[in-house]
This record gives sequence, C-alpha cells and structure tokens, in this order.
Amino acid sequence: MIHHISPARLTIERAGEIIDKGMKLALSAESEELIERCRRFLDEKIASCDRPIYGITTGFGSLCNISIGEDDLTRLQENLVKSHACGCGEPVDPEIVKIMLLTKIESLAFGNSGVQLCTVQRLVDFFNNDILPVVYRQGSLGASGDLAPLANMCLPLIGLGQVRYKGEIRPSAEVLAEMGWAPVRLKSKEGLALLNGTQFMSSHAVWAILKARKLSALADKIGALSLDCFDGRIEPFGDEVNAVRPHPGQLQTARAVRHWLEGSELIRQPKKHVQDPYSFRCMPQVHGAVKDALDYTGRVIETEINSPTDNPTIFPEEDIIVSAGNFHGEPIALPMDYLAIAMTELSSISERRIYKLISGTRGLPSFLVANPGVNSGFMIPQYAAASVVNQSKGLCWPTSCDSIPSSQGQEDHVSMGGNSATKLCNIVLNTERVLAIELFNAAQALDLRRPLKTSPALEEWHSEYRRHVPFIVNDEVMSPLIEKSVEFLREHADL
Repeated sequence: MIHHISPARLTIERAGEIIDKGMKLALSAESEELIERCRRFLDEKIASCDRPIYGITTGFGSLCNISIGEDDLTRLQENLVKSHACGCGEPVDPEIVKIMLLTKIESLAFGNSGVQLCTVQRLVDFFNNDILPVVYRQGSLGASGDLAPLANMCLPLIGLGQVRYKGEIRPSAEVLAEMGWAPVRLKSKEGLALLNGTQFMSSHAVWAILKARKLSALADKIGALSLDCFDGRIEPFGDEVNAVRPHPGQLQTARAVRHWLEGSELIRQPKKHVQDPYSFRCMPQVHGAVKDALDYTGRVIETEINSPTDNPTIFPEEDIIVSAGNFHGEPIALPMDYLAIAMTELSSISERRIYKLISGTRGLPSFLVANPGVNSGFMIPQYAAASVVNQSKGLCWPTSCDSIPSSQGQEDHVSMGGNSATKLCNIVLNTERVLAIELFNAAQALDLRRPLKTSPALEEWHSEYRRHVPFIVNDEVMSPLIEKSVEFLREHADL
C-alpha cells in the first residue's frame, strides 16, 4: 500500500494507519513540482539578490549578521547539521522516529522550504526501507523548532550519525553504501529547513493522541465493568441528567457506559445505597473532560502536521522570503501539557475505583480474595497503581511555563515543547498501566459475583481476558499478570 504525499490534509488517524499497516510513501507529482519550483526560485534569488538572507547567506541565531560566501554555502549547511546534533538521553522509540520522518516529509513537500527534491526523496527512501535514524529524547527547546533531535535525525542524509536497520544500530555511512546511495550534498538553506520545524514535538503528540484515544475508550469499558462489579447505579449515566450539562465528552461517556452495561444482571439488581462514590458516578464528567481535551489537542496537532514549520519561509509566487517564527512550539506545547494533565486524571480516577473494589464493601471480600489474611490478594496492585499515578502527577507540571534564553539572547523565549512531548508519552504509558490494573481487579471482582453476570459484551471480553490472566485463588506473583493485562489492552483496544 502506498500513501502519496500531497498538499491534501494528513489526519492523525491516517498517520497512524500509515505506520500500523507498514505503508510506503511516494511524492505526488504536485508535491514534486512545489518542491522544485521553490528550489528554483531560491537559487535565482541568491544569484540576483545583493542583500543578506537569514540562514541562507548568513549564519544562524545570534550569528545572523555574518554573511557567508557562495563557496561556503554547502559547508555552512553541513556544519549546521553536525554542530546541532546534540541530542542526549534515551533513544526515541523507532515508531515515533518513523512518524518524525513522515511529518518532516509532509512539511517539506508544501514547497515553502527551499530544499532539493533529492533531499526529500532520500527521507522517503529512509522511511520506505525502515532505515530509522537514531534520535534522542533530550535536547530540544521547542524553538527554533526541535533543532537537536532533528539534527540527529538528518545526520544520515550526509552519511553521518547512526541508523536502526534490520534490528541493528549501525553507522549510517555503512548502510548508505550497502544501499548504493551517495550522501546528499546539501545546498543553501537545506540544513536550516531540515533542522527547523516541530516534528519531534508533533510526532510524539501524534503517537500519544493515537494511544490516548484508545485508552479513553477503554477507560469507559473498564469503568463500566468496575461499576457493575461494585454494585453501582446506572442512573447517573442517563441522557437526561447529562444532556442538561451538554459537554460532548460527558454525553459520549455516559452513553458508552450504558452501552457496555446493556443486558447486565448486576446493574438491574435492586440497590440498597442511594448513591455511589465520585469515581463511579462522575465518570461522565471526568472521562468526558478527558475526551474534550483529546479532541482539542488533536485539532491543534493536525494543524501542526499540515504546516511548513521551518524558517525562513519561502513564497515563490509572491517573491517573498520571510524570517519569522513558525518553528516556535508554543501552539502545541500548551495543548500537550493540557493533555498530560487530562490523561493523569484518567489514571487518577481509575486508581480510586481500584481502591473501592478492594475495600471489602458491598459484598466483595477484602482485597478480592476468599481468604484474606493468609492471602494479601489485590492489596499491592493498588499500591502499584497509586505509585504510578503519583509519578504522573509529578510530571504534570507544565514545561511550557518555563523558558531559558539561548543563542546569546537572540532566541530569548522558547516553548520547552520537546519536554512537554516526551513527558506526555510517559504519562500515556502510565495511564495504560493503571487501567490494566483496574481491569485486573474488576475481572477478579466479577468472578466473585457469580452466579450473577454482567452484560453479554463484557462477559465475552472477560472470557477473552481469562485466556491470558487467571482468577486468583491464592497469592501469586503479580507483576507478570499486570504485564499480561497491559498486553491484553494493547491487543484488544479496537473496541
């Protein structure tokens, strides 16, 4: 299957489909023409213009007042890539690196960046052959874009740096030689076009949103099972009470919970209690707010991945080259910090439901085992969930609130969006673990409610889960079972 790069809008869902299905990329004729037209315009402008053009015939950052001779323009761009490759820390997940390649190709293909067609085509070659540059999680200030990680990503274009290929990390020069490819000889502006941009931030966001959307839906399903096993009430999920406060996510959550509990024997039982704890009856309000945060963040990120975000921006038809700030990560740093808070709340309310399930109330045994005392049962999985939630809460401090000036003060306000992006991914993974622990608990509670049954849909899901994770009679080592629960959610997230 082939995805054709064109000016048509790339959705987050389509990006996920391209990665999941192992699709290949090809530049459309329209994109090729846009790239070549912009490059021709830039070459002509450099030849005819007698004034400095930032980043094209000058140095970078605070060195913008130093003019560069024509003979040194290629060396200037290659030096830029080498000197800016300052990424550090852990390597970025290969799946996210592949999204970075996709979004960088998309950004350059709008024809506002002045790159050579052969440069973009080589990025396409890397993508199609799963030659993934080694990029590191730390080093971006989120303005001027993601300089350090994008430099590491683009080093292999000129035969430097490392790539992950066929399961091994190797020097890029070796792999280029193996493929019969010569290193790209960068022309004026190209290094800056490759390194400026927000693809490190936005690709982490794409990955996080795709995963968070699945977790948001799973939270409704797992929460519905927990509600049923806790002998909860269905009334707070009715359309009437939620329609009078019609936040879209609230209505969506209430309807999802009702859907999952349709036909349940447990939910139809007469209730002795008049209301449930907030972690159960406020699922529409809390899960719903997370959905609304996801929708907002998704719209912002889709705008970002459909934009050229390097600098200067070139407009051949208008005969304009503008040095501005479209590389600045603030428009996406703020929403990523917002989504990090939202996903932490999703894990926080899940942990509270876990706590209630093991509390020894409403007819469930303490810690969800028949013989507590000799058995600790599900006591410590709740500890683990609480620890994970605490870590996420600590990560919620918005890095977009901070700015540390760089480049001798020329770049005096930065977004820190790179850190917003990586910690968002950490929080999403933490939320997945907590929801897996909730499912672990809820499945145990359901078996303790027998012979009563939950809904047919949840019974089927529970039966599938039991093929991977057993009912706990006496204490067992829990870590592998929690990990199997995480794997189950990943394999059964297509609700």
